[in-house]
Amino acid sequence: MTKTDSRVLRAELLSFDADPGDDDAPAPGSVVHYPDGGLWVENGRIRAVDDYATLAADLPAGIEVIGHRGKLITPGFIDSHVHYVQLEIMASYGRQLLDWLNDYTFPEELKFASREHANALSEVFLDEMLRVGTTTAQVFCSSHPVSVDAFFAASQRRGLCMLAGKVLMDRHAPEGLTDNTLGGIRDTERLISNWHGKGRLGYSLTPRFAPTSTRAQLDATGAILRNDPSLWLQTHLAENTGELDWVAELFPGSRDYLEVYEQSGLVGPRSTFAHGIHLDQEMRGRLAERGANLAFCPSSNMFLGSGLFDRLAASEAGLNVTYASDVGGGTDLSGLATLKAAYQVGQLRGQPLTAWQGFYGLTLGNAMSLSLSERIGRLAPGMDADFVVLDPTATPLLARRCARSQTLGETLFALMMLGDDRTVAETWAAGRCQHRRYE
Repeated sequence: MTKTDSRVLRAELLSFDADPGDDDAPAPGSVVHYPDGGLWVENGRIRAVDDYATLAADLPAGIEVIGHRGKLITPGFIDSHVHYVQLEIMASYGRQLLDWLNDYTFPEELKFASREHANALSEVFLDEMLRVGTTTAQVFCSSHPVSVDAFFAASQRRGLCMLAGKVLMDRHAPEGLTDNTLGGIRDTERLISNWHGKGRLGYSLTPRFAPTSTRAQLDATGAILRNDPSLWLQTHLAENTGELDWVAELFPGSRDYLEVYEQSGLVGPRSTFAHGIHLDQEMRGRLAERGANLAFCPSSNMFLGSGLFDRLAASEAGLNVTYASDVGGGTDLSGLATLKAAYQVGQLRGQPLTAWQGFYGLTLGNAMSLSLSERIGRLAPGMDADFVVLDPTATPLLARRCARSQTLGETLFALMMLGDDRTVAETWAAGRCQHRRYE
C-alpha cells in the first residue's frame, strides 16, 4: 500500500479565482482570502483549503500541522519568459539589444555545448528560481540539444512544472550556435518525444526571433505546431527599434514584424511573444484574436533601454499580458522585483499597476495565459501543490511598513515594492518544501 504524504499549513492564504481588474479595490468574487487559513496538502496536490478552524474539524488525528502564523501563502510565482543560459551574464554593463546579443549573449551561450556546464547551470538556475518563489517558468535554453536535456532532467528530478525548448537559429549568429535548418527541426522533434508531457514538463518551440531564422526554419516550426497543438511556442517580438528595421530588411514580403510569424503559422493560443513594446493597436488586436500573449519584461526593457511597455493598450485590445524576468537582460529573477519594475513603468505611462493586478498576474493570470490554469495558479482542491510562503517581517524596513498596513491591499503593495528573496520564507513545489530561507 502506498503511504499517504499529507500535512497542513496554517497561515494567511491568498489566491484568485478571476481577474481582479485595475481598480483600487478588486472585482467582487475575484479574491479568495483566509486571514487564518488551512492549506491541506496530500500526495503533491491540494486536498482542501478553508478557514483553519473549519478545516481542523475534518483533519485526521496526528496529521502534521506546520504553523506559519504571521506569514502569507500564495500560489507559486510563474515567470513567462526567462533565459536560463544567460544567468551568469546578468548585470553586465548595459548595451542595447543587438549589441547585447553579440557582446554577451552569444559568447555565453556557446558554453552550453558542454553537457557538464549545462548540468551545473540548470541546478544553479533552479535553486535561484525557487529561492525567489518561482515554481514554474517558460525557459529559453541554448541552441544545443544538451542544454535542453540538462534543464528538463534537473526539473524532472525536482518534480517541477516547467516549459522549455531548444533555440532554433540557422543564421546571423556564431557558427557554434547556428543549427542546420532541418537538423534543428530534427533535434527539436527528438526533444519533444523525450520530454514533452513527461511528468510536469512541457515543450516550447523556440525560434529565437525572426532575424536569426530563415523563412524555411520558421515554416518548419509552424508545421510542428500545427501537427501537435499541445505544444507551446515562445519567441521575441518588437523589443527594439533597431530590431524592427532589421526584420523589415530581412522579410520585405511581410507588411510588419508580426506578419513574419503569422505567415509561418506561429501565432496561436499557446504562443508567447516576449516584449511587444513597439506594436500598433492593429497588431495587438491580431495577437488577441489568436489568443496569444505578450510577456511584459519591465526590468529588462529599462535595463536595455528598449522602451516602456503599454499595458493599457494591450488590455484595451483584449490581449493577454504575462509577467517575466527575461534574465539575463533582466536585472532580477524575483517575481516581486518584476512587479515593482512593472509598477514603475506603469507610473511613467500613467497606468499604475495595483497590487491586486500584480499578484493575480504573477499567479493565476500567467497560468491562464500559458494554458496551465487547470493545474497551477490557484490555491484550490485538486490543484498541484505549488505555493510560496511570504514573510512580511523579513526585513526591518518591510516589517515596519507592514505593521502600519490597514488592509491586505496595503500589505501586498508593500511586499511588491520592498520585497526580495529574503521575503520568501519557503517555496513548495509538487507538495514538497524545496526552499527554506533559514536552511
